[in-house]
Amino acid sequence: MSPPTENLTRKQLKADHPTWCPACGDFAVLASFFNVVQKLGIPHEKIVCVAGIGCSSRFPYFVNAHGIHFIHGRAVPLATGISLSRPDLQVFVFGGDGDGYSIGGNHLTHAARKNVNLCYVIMDNCVYGLTKNQTSPTTPVGRATKTDPRGAIDRPVNPMAQLISSGATFIARTHAAQVKHMNEMFERAILHPGFAVVETLSECTMFYPGAFDAANPRKGGNFDLVDEEHQNLESTAAAMALAEEDFPGKFGVYLEKRRPTKNELERQWIEDARSRTPDLSERDLLRQRFARMR
Repeated sequence: MSPPTENLTRKQLKADHPTWCPACGDFAVLASFFNVVQKLGIPHEKIVCVAGIGCSSRFPYFVNAHGIHFIHGRAVPLATGISLSRPDLQVFVFGGDGDGYSIGGNHLTHAARKNVNLCYVIMDNCVYGLTKNQTSPTTPVGRATKTDPRGAIDRPVNPMAQLISSGATFIARTHAAQVKHMNEMFERAILHPGFAVVETLSECTMFYPGAFDAANPRKGGNFDLVDEEHQNLESTAAAMALAEEDFPGKFGVYLEKRRPTKNELERQWIEDARSRTPDLSERDLLRQRFARMR
């Protein structure tokens, strides 16, 4: 990312007043995002927020920047197109456990393996709150919801294991009640070149209150951090071992490695192709291509 060029104020970044339920964890996520964007000095006109459907996906309404509220589960492929066509922009994707791990799970996997240069914040509350307490892909077995009144019987996905196996090059886990830690994870994710994703436990106080108390010291829980001095952050096996720990597990960076981004590889491909036809304009190249297709 380029050096800081603009000192944005909170007033400049804020748009509409957030309409989440009182005490929703997403308020803290939004505030943390503002903090990090201000700290990094990202130019205002370079910020792009993309989201799908769900409570957390209302992010673009609340950020005064380029924003798109797209269809359910399709935020990542749209953000991929933006990132590849406009590599000068800082692309952010915001969504929940449904958008990320259910209807949008396939897109998440392919964007991760391709290592598209963007930052994805997944606000996981283990419930579909927008549809008023329905079972989500991360809802624990046994929890009663409107769609499973006798208790969920399907095994939930393991978000961290899914992200690790997808091939993402930066994977972190944080908690909306731990703001300092959340700020750090967001900053590292934004600065990482490649597909960076932060699994963020964000409590739905309306339909699943207390879901993450076990990881909140203020409510008697333990917020255990990844020991980066001894953890090999480039090891998939080591990251997977962390992912297999019982809830609430560890918080911090699970995996951080460097490999060429899809943006870099496509740019090299385009430059190589252009070097072979230096006397032709892009319009001439298109005409030639269309002529061969007739």
